[in-house]
Amino acid sequence: SKSPSPRQNTSIRYFIMKSNNLKNIEISQQKGIWSTTPSNERKLNGAFWESSMVYLIFSVQGSGHFQGFARMGSPIGCEKSQDWGSAGFGGVFKVEWIRKESIPFQFAHHLLNPWNDNKKVQ
Repeated sequence: SKSPSPRQNTSIRYFIMKSNNLKNIEISQQKGIWSTTPSNERKLNGAFWESSMVYLIFSVQGSGHFQGFARMGSPIGCEKSQDWGSAGFGGVFKVEWIRKESIPFQFAHHLLNPWNDNKKVQ
C-alpha cells in the first residue's frame, strides 16, 4: 500500500512576511528563495507539512503596500544564504512567486484577521 503524503491535508495557510527592505524582496523574486528569522521557521515548516499549500504575502516594513505573493515551495532547511548579508536569518527555502506587484494596504482593508483581534490585514 502507498504511504500517505505528509501534505495530504487540504487546508491552505497564509502568512504575511515583513521585510526590512525592498532589496530582500527583489533578491527573492530573482532567485526564488526566502529566509526568515529562526522564530518563524517552526511555524512555517509546520504549515508546509500540515497543509496542502502555504502562501506568503510580502510587505516591506513601513511601505504601506504589499509587494506580491508567493507559494512556499520547500521546507526550510539548515543551509543559510549570504544573499541578504544580515545575521539573524535562518535557513533558506524555495518560493514560487505568483504575483509581483505593489498593492496599497487600503485595497485589503475589508480583510480582517480573526487570529489577530480582527485587525485589518496589512
